[in-house]
Amino acid sequence: MTDNKNRTFRLEQAGSIEHLKMNEESIPEIGRNEVLVRVKATSLNYRDLALAEGNYPGKLNENTVQLSDGAGEIVEAGSDVRRFQVGDRVAGNFTKEWFSGRRMPGYLEPYGSHSDGWLMDYKAIHPEELVKLPDHLTYEQGAALPCAAVTAWNALHGPSPLEAGDSVLTLGTGGVSVFAVQFAKALGLHVISTTSSGWKAEKLQEMGSDQIINYTDTPEWGKKVKELLPGGVNRVVEVVGPASFPQSIQAVAPGEELALIGVLTRTGEAINYYDLFGKASTRTIMVGNRDMFETMNKAITAHKLTPIVDTVYPFEKARDAYEHLKSQNFFGKIVISHEK
Repeated sequence: MTDNKNRTFRLEQAGSIEHLKMNEESIPEIGRNEVLVRVKATSLNYRDLALAEGNYPGKLNENTVQLSDGAGEIVEAGSDVRRFQVGDRVAGNFTKEWFSGRRMPGYLEPYGSHSDGWLMDYKAIHPEELVKLPDHLTYEQGAALPCAAVTAWNALHGPSPLEAGDSVLTLGTGGVSVFAVQFAKALGLHVISTTSSGWKAEKLQEMGSDQIINYTDTPEWGKKVKELLPGGVNRVVEVVGPASFPQSIQAVAPGEELALIGVLTRTGEAINYYDLFGKASTRTIMVGNRDMFETMNKAITAHKLTPIVDTVYPFEKARDAYEHLKSQNFFGKIVISHEK
């Protein structure tokens, strides 16, 4: 290692992006069961903006290094480490110690809120909390995977995996939705997507979305989905929340599934009990476990998929990346490069 400092961005207090401060700290020393990752890139999710602005409903420790998503190279390994070796290219799992099986209540510690995240140059971490990056991806592309990609993969698979010929509705063009379109087309699914933007609609069409609905021009887009696909879709990747939920219920076929992900909105129309009874099931998704991440990476490798990266910001411009996320004027993932 040639660097002797570890640049970090810590959120001194919630409430504003301005409270995100860059620091120079010591490079962490690793234990015999840890590795040291030279972080090459990180990526943002809506959760990160909510944390910074004080709108996150979960726990946030004070003065925590931000971002749950990062990728880099292992530059040092403890004497007892066998899972990886120096030189391996890796990404971090979204949560600590959720390796397989169902998520247990209270057993979830995402990086960037409960403990220091990835917005630093060097991270000491247990190797069990890492996965190997697909060889064809850059670090910037790999950094886009841990939250949004695994969430989309979980939404399409989960207890009832979709199969070729099934249909899915995606909402908007954030990270999860764009990954959902990519995975769905690779799996041979029929995709209907919503957006309010002409240029984003063109990009969705380039990615292979079969039909695109402008939700501003067509506020009753749930009904429109059933006009396009009589009976409704097999799955809705619901990333928006209460404001879109009534339309999502309209769009899904009876007995199929709403994958509930989003907290982009907090309020919406009241949902009557009979809006749900006898219709679709709902499944709340909190990203996914390491097994899902590794299975997803096999599919990414097999299909040579590459994450859609909207913009890459230099490390020192991290706050600009947050502002870009806040603008909603992007398509895919916003990434921060840690290269000096």
